[in-house]
Amino acid sequence: MTELETLESSLNALLSRYSSLQADYQALQEENERQRQEIMRTHSDFVTLTAQYNALRVAKSLSETPEQQEAAKRRLSNIIAQVDRALEILKQ
Repeated sequence: MTELETLESSLNALLSRYSSLQADYQALQEENERQRQEIMRTHSDFVTLTAQYNALRVAKSLSETPEQQEAAKRRLSNIIAQVDRALEILKQ
């Protein structure tokens, strides 16, 4: 093999490796984006559940009878649902 052929072979190997690394990088970028979206969904769920928990805790502490507790839960759930819808609209 001549020096030129060796250089050409090395360059082709390098270009092939570069292409492979670009594909790997793209796949990692896509996975990273999926993970970020999953984290955002999980965080949103956590915030919602925390708000619902706090609402139920407040409803229970404000109410004396089970009927009053249930009515307070419904009112607070409606408020939370309205806030969630408003947040979704703002995200768009």
